[in-house]
Amino acid sequence: MDKLIYTAMTGASATLGRQAAVAHNLANVTTHGYRAEEHRLRAAQVQTHNNMPAALPTRAFAVDASTHSDFSEGALMHTGGTYDIALKGRGWIALALPDGSEAYTRNGGFEISENGVMQTRGGIPVQGDGGPITIPPDSRVTIERDGTISVTAAGGAQNTVTAVGRIKLVNPPEADLKRGPDGLFRLNTGDAAPQDEGVKVAAGYLENSNVNPVEQMVAMISLARQFEMQIKLLTNAEMNDRAATQVLAQR
Repeated sequence: MDKLIYTAMTGASATLGRQAAVAHNLANVTTHGYRAEEHRLRAAQVQTHNNMPAALPTRAFAVDASTHSDFSEGALMHTGGTYDIALKGRGWIALALPDGSEAYTRNGGFEISENGVMQTRGGIPVQGDGGPITIPPDSRVTIERDGTISVTAAGGAQNTVTAVGRIKLVNPPEADLKRGPDGLFRLNTGDAAPQDEGVKVAAGYLENSNVNPVEQMVAMISLARQFEMQIKLLTNAEMNDRAATQVLAQR
């Protein structure tokens, strides 16, 4: 069987993986704080066994070398929401996972649970300087630039301001972050990142996804053509194999 089949097969398989990543990006165009994902491919020289002739330089497989995340910032959108925040510049918002570890997100669209806990739309509590942040009932909430959350009683003295917690804001090196199946980022070591005083928030704003839909659509068309080319190579390899079999059968 012609080795071209394996070469074209790896190319088609890797192209399908990249198409899935592009489709995932397009599905998250409207997801706040989403970071675009890209699969990076590379050519791997075919290795030969002992006592076998050296591989031809044209024999190469396509390998999915790594998954890259685009950490560029998305545009800020004003919402006026009491619990909506966006980060100015680099940085992440820490979330408290059920297993005691931390995860990080740029999606600052939060809400208050029935128990008064500040959490994501998916129910994950926001990490504060002393654990999850709890908002007292019947309170007016103000979120400062450093993530400090202050409340005033809605029916009491309007000049009494109480700080109930501070959102943990971190800024670890982007190379140390990995994306989890839930779309949240974590440190490669599994540790918690330290608080970073340089990270600032904008209350009443949300950050849009950094996905460029036009670029992703162009990439999808290009990948579709690449996949079609790989399938044509597989078809040609099959035709060559059939023709060679017929020639040998005539001898």
